[in-house]
Order: sequence, then C-alpha cells, then structure tokens
Amino acid sequence: MSQSSDLIDITGPLRDAPMRTRRRGRTGLLNIFSVVVALLFSIPALTVVYNLLLPQSEVWSHLVETVLPDYIANTIWLAVIVGCGVVVIGVSTAWLVTMCRFPGRNFMEWALILPLAVPAYVMAYAYTDFLQYSGPLQSGLREYFGWQTPRDYWFPDIHSVGGAATMLFLVLYPYVYLLTRAAFLQQSACALEVSRTLGCSAWTAFLRVAVPLARPSIVAGTTLALMETLADFGTVQYFGVPTFTTGIYRAWFSMYDQVAAAQLAAILLGFVFACLLLERLSRGRRRFHHTTNRYQHLPEYRLSGWRSWLALLVCSLPVFFGFLLPAGLLFNMALDNGLQISEYLPQAYNTFILGAVTAILAVALALIMAYSLRIRPTAVNIAANRIAGLGYAIPGSVIGVGILLPFTWLDNNISALFESLFGVSTGLLLTGGIAAIVFAYLVRFLAVSLQAVEAGFTKVRPSMEDAARSLGHGPFETLAKVHAPLMWGSLLTAGLLVFVDVMKELPATLIMRPFNFDTLAITAYNFASDERLAYAATPALMIVSVGLLPVIILSRAIARSRPGRRGHNA
Repeated sequence: MSQSSDLIDITGPLRDAPMRTRRRGRTGLLNIFSVVVALLFSIPALTVVYNLLLPQSEVWSHLVETVLPDYIANTIWLAVIVGCGVVVIGVSTAWLVTMCRFPGRNFMEWALILPLAVPAYVMAYAYTDFLQYSGPLQSGLREYFGWQTPRDYWFPDIHSVGGAATMLFLVLYPYVYLLTRAAFLQQSACALEVSRTLGCSAWTAFLRVAVPLARPSIVAGTTLALMETLADFGTVQYFGVPTFTTGIYRAWFSMYDQVAAAQLAAILLGFVFACLLLERLSRGRRRFHHTTNRYQHLPEYRLSGWRSWLALLVCSLPVFFGFLLPAGLLFNMALDNGLQISEYLPQAYNTFILGAVTAILAVALALIMAYSLRIRPTAVNIAANRIAGLGYAIPGSVIGVGILLPFTWLDNNISALFESLFGVSTGLLLTGGIAAIVFAYLVRFLAVSLQAVEAGFTKVRPSMEDAARSLGHGPFETLAKVHAPLMWGSLLTAGLLVFVDVMKELPATLIMRPFNFDTLAITAYNFASDERLAYAATPALMIVSVGLLPVIILSRAIARSRPGRRGHNA
C-alpha cells in the first residue's frame, strides 16, 4: 500500500504535465493576442507621426503663413477657459453635495452628471437658436425695453472662442465632478477632524486639506476635459472658431492634401500628449493617500437659511444651463417641426449598427486583454494594455486621418493585386464599408471598455479561479464559465458606455463614414451647418435621450463607493 501510494504521488504530476503544457500554450495565445491588438491600435498614431518626416507641401506652407497661428492661439485659449471652468464648477459642486446638507442635495448628487449626456455640438445648436438676434431671448429684451436695433444694446456673441469654451465646460465639468466627488468620498474623516480642532473653518479645511488631498482626481478630471476640448470638432466648426480639428478637416476635404492634414494632426497629437505629460509631472513625488484605514462618517455641515439656498443655487445653475435648458430648447424646436422621428429611422438604424458592433467588439477585446493581464501580469501584457488604451487620448480627427491613409493604400493594393491575378477589382473593401470606421471607434473607445472590465475583474476572488482550474478547466473555460457570469453587470456597463460614445462621436465619423451612410450625429451636424436648426433638433434630442442611461448608472455606482458614508458600516 505504501509503495502504491508513493507510485501515485510520483506519476500524478507526470500525468498532469500535458494539461499544464496546454494551459501555458493557451495563456501564450492570450499574450500574443494582446500584443497584436496593441500593435494594430498604434497604427493611427504611428501614421500621423510618420507624416512629419515627409516633405512639406505648398498647402502646408500656406497654412503656416496664414491660419496656423490662429489654430494655436484658439486651441490654447479654449484649453485655458475650459480648464478653469470645469475646475471651478466640478470641485465646488462635488464638495457641496458630499460634505454639506441642504434642501435638494440628494437630487443634485445625480442631476449634476446629466450634462454628460449632451454632446457639446448639440448644446451649441440649442443655444444658437435661443441667443441669436431673432431668438426668444433677444426678442423678449427688445420688446421689454423698447430697443429697436442692435445698436441700442450690447449682447455677447456666442459664435466666438468664449462661446465655444462655455458650451464645452458646461458639458465637460462632470468629468471633474465625478472624480473629485469620488475622491472626497474616500478621504479620511480624521484629517478633516484634525483641521477643525486646529481652528480651521469649513472653508479653510476645504481649501487647505480636502482640495490638496483630492488634487490627483481634480487634475485627472481636468485632463480628460482638456483632451475632449482638443478633440472637439462640431462646436468649434459651427461657431466658426478655427482650431486644429477644423484645420484637419479643411486640409483633407477642401484642399485635398492628405499630408498637410496628417501634419496638422501630428501637432494636435503633440498637444494631447503635452497635457498627459503635465498631468504626470504635476504629481511629482507627492503622495496623497491617508495613513489610516478608518472610514468613519464624513463630518457633514448642515446649512441653513441663505447658505442652504446659495448651495442649492450653485448646484442648480450647471444643471439648468448644462442640461435642462438645452434639452428643453431642443424639445420645443422638435415639437415645432412636428417631432418627425420616423424620418430619421434610417440614420438611427445606421447609428445603432455602428454602436452595437463596436460595443460588442470592444467588450470582447477588453475582456480577453484584461483576462490575459490578470492571469499573467508581465511587463509585455501591461504595456500592451496601456498602448491599446491610449486611443481615448487621441482626438477622433487624428484617428480618422491616421487610419484612412494606410487603409486606403491597402485597399488600392488589394484591388490592384486581384485585378492583375483574376481580372476582378475588389473595390474599397475596408474604407468602402463600415470596417474602417468601426476600427476607428475601437481605437478611440477601447479604453472605456478596458476600465470597466478591469474594474469588474477586481470583484472576482482569485480562489474561484483556482477552484475552476483544479476541476480541469483551462483559461478559456474559466473565463466563459466563471468570470463572464460574475462580471455580467460590468460587461453590460462597458458595452453601454461604448455604445453611447459612438453615438456622440462626430469628427471620426465625418471623416471616415462611407458614401451615403449618415448617422444621427452626422444628420444633426448637416442640418445645423445649413442653418436648419429645427430639423437638427430631433436627431440631436435622440442622441441626448440615449445618453441618459449610462449617466444614471454612473451616479448610482459612485453613491455606493465609500464604505464610511451614511448607511455603510466602517
């Protein structure tokens, strides 16, 4: 019996060796897959950078002499104004709803995220109709005060850098609000209590303790807002503000110079990575975590009298001007035009197809890459996931140019090869359909899916993986039978976020869409460009309506994020 037992102990590992070899082989396939995806997704940035090495054309010299200084100046001004706006609104409202008690606070906690559902260019259409000379506001002012001509009064011009920046920070401040509120919810109550015992008022504790501790989140949210500002096309194009995104589109479609468009895109890409670099350098070696694991109830300040109403007003203004007013204006314009939803069903179908296909592929890619990193966190896997997720920092216009150039070259060469071998022209296989534009969306929004999926993986205990493998399941079986069911909510959230982002994306769609293939965003943009705002209202309102669902999901997720908040045990 003893010899038999020893024999079993010796031969058992030998029998399991082929199984371990197969598992290592499957893990190696996952690693190779992640590296291939990262290389493919780096094509747009590499293509754009490569065009910097090409000879400068006459068009490029003309752009440098005439409009490039305006592109640089307007882009910097937009970044400065939007950066200041999102910080002031996002930080102040996050502090009020987290640390103060006033009437309507529970409603404001999630209502402050609503502007995230409104694309900036949609808001621009709504406010243009409201604020223009023949709009209801100026007409009402002239009727009330008896003014006859524009010379009788001054009214700010919304079609300006300031107007575009206002539209942008009204819809982008939720980035700072979300991250800063999460940071305030995670802060230690001890640090705030010590500041109060040292004689700090609530305002002083906010400035000298809470804000410095939340600095990484504030900077990260501001960086996201700035990257969206640099990527914006619809707002600045509609307001006539020349920036790099409008210059790229003009060089490509008006001047027919792909090299000049790519070189403008390379400069814009430099602006984006400068923002990322500044965000990293701003941290330095400072540490912002607290040194205690105590999550007590946060010390809430009860506001009364005029202070409570002032807090409610501060939180209400961004919601009113960032969501309620533009949504109401769009709905009113759509009603005046008959709310003809049936006329936009083909565009809605195209939008749904693009969004659904991209969302499914993005979730699948993110699931495989995040799982590969989980089971084998090597330097190669970490680098592959980070490279694949960099696309969110690249403007859609840059991605469009960076993909269209190599894909067009590949289409032409494939067609020439088939024609020489078989006498048949394949046409534009990639750029003539939705393949290229779906790839552009994946490059742009895979990071959104990756973040949601990686967060879902953290909720799965490693012991469950070990149990599945002890029962003979390999990596793929474990992923399908254990992780996917447990992460179903995270996967749905990731797909929904990607779907909504695809619906709102304008510059990449405008550059890469196939002929006679319009989406809701393109339809709204075309109507607005023709000054037919009443017709643009319905497709714009459809985009806003779909964008509300992920906003509500995000709000509920953050509300439950802090263990030491009211209703949670320390």
